[in-house]
Amino acid sequence: MNATLRIRAKEVDDEGSLIAVVVWDLPEPLPPCTHLYKYRLFYGTATEERVRYDNERGKGDHRHFRGNEESYSFSTIEQLLADFRQDIQAWRRL
Repeated sequence: MNATLRIRAKEVDDEGSLIAVVVWDLPEPLPPCTHLYKYRLFYGTATEERVRYDNERGKGDHRHFRGNEESYSFSTIEQLLADFRQDIQAWRRL
């Protein structure tokens, strides 16, 4: 399966936390997903995962937030990025 890189971004914010976004276009869905993307969005440090969204074969779309993992209802890349940014803001308000 050949994938094409769509987005790759990495930054360190003012607090020293890493924000990393990688999104691939796929030629066919990664089961059980029905969309054509493979993604991993991460916010945290080298020792602490604060927020992560990803999808994987057999597991599907899900997010990790405040130490909990839950299924994520994927709709679009734009909405995924907006939800990720919203979770980062929620974490910073803690």
